[in-house]
Amino acid sequence: MSLLHFGRPKSVAPPPPPSRPTAWRVGLCGVGLGADPPVAMLSAMFPAVTFRLLDCAWPERAAHTFDLLIVGLNGADPAEVERMTQRIASSAARIEVLVAMRGAEIDATRRLLHQGAADVLPAPVSDTTLAIALERIFCRLDTGRAHKRSGEIISVLKAGGGVGATSLAAQTAVMLAGRSGGSGVCLADLDVQMGVAALYLDVGDAVTVGQVLAAGGAVEEMPFATSLPCHRSGVAVLGAPQEMMPVEALSPTVVDGLIAALRRDFETTLVDLPTVWTAWTNRLLRQSQRIVLVTHLSVPHVHLVRRQLHMLAAQRLDDVPLTLVCNQVEPDNASGLSLKAAEQAIGRPFDLVVPEDRKLMHQAINQGVALSAVRRGTKLEAAITRLADTLVTTQPVALAQAGR
Repeated sequence: MSLLHFGRPKSVAPPPPPSRPTAWRVGLCGVGLGADPPVAMLSAMFPAVTFRLLDCAWPERAAHTFDLLIVGLNGADPAEVERMTQRIASSAARIEVLVAMRGAEIDATRRLLHQGAADVLPAPVSDTTLAIALERIFCRLDTGRAHKRSGEIISVLKAGGGVGATSLAAQTAVMLAGRSGGSGVCLADLDVQMGVAALYLDVGDAVTVGQVLAAGGAVEEMPFATSLPCHRSGVAVLGAPQEMMPVEALSPTVVDGLIAALRRDFETTLVDLPTVWTAWTNRLLRQSQRIVLVTHLSVPHVHLVRRQLHMLAAQRLDDVPLTLVCNQVEPDNASGLSLKAAEQAIGRPFDLVVPEDRKLMHQAINQGVALSAVRRGTKLEAAITRLADTLVTTQPVALAQAGR
């Protein structure tokens, strides 16, 4: 392993110490950073930040101990790059990682950034470059903390394709907007390949995620409250790209900025997620106030629910409040699988059971209107009302189940 080190150019003065009240915790992984990591210099420049020198390449339980890790990496060693990529991906939702890479290559840098690295700097790193990079990361962390108690993010997670999660998200958003007087609610479609949420609400001129990325600049500074078009109910809609784009086009850093902006501009944002797991979906789920997991009453979907729940636990996301929804349940149990058997297989009860009424839902989708605009007082509308009640409740509540 080649040694990485931080240079000390005498001709360039580092920027002045920032004034910051936040006591962030930073670990410098000494293995790979060279013989003299600049702990004293950094402590002097950032007096409110705690810096700790570690005698390892990556500490155990890093996310429980630090907010940021500064790690060294030999970019010429494919095995080492792969190891670091996996470490960053698995912890992207919980800790920032700044990589100082010797022998930096574009492909390796892109992989690290896509998996969630806060920054990748070519080694040796000067004091000035390191200080600027840290200042940028600390500002983003401060922004995230400042918005922590503002608007809520509700992530809609699918057990698999075709479970009707987007329909539920769209109708729930419309219902929430009606309660808030037609403002303060956003539906963000981050299913960048198959998303159709804007079409479900007949918002043909929706600003898309692709346009947000193409605009450049800091996502967190974009005025979504004034730039996003609205459904007639008042729901602001951020649409999926009109053309398919790689899932990796989004990154944890972009998602951080997006979440900060949506929390700033809206009281509640429902985010429709793709079925795939990536570093940025992990990060978004970690920063959500609630996860809504939608499934069907079928043997394959029961198994998919178990996989999703196991994945949430493996990623230490099981502390985020979760509402488990069984959608489109037929009253005559045509699937041949009982709710009780499904709950036993999953290992927990459903929080909400939504009755099947595809004709009504399809009419609402095709017209881009609320269910109540097609027909009032239906069991489907009552079930979505209960789902909306859950999302505006700060503490998890027991829900009466519909369709039992």
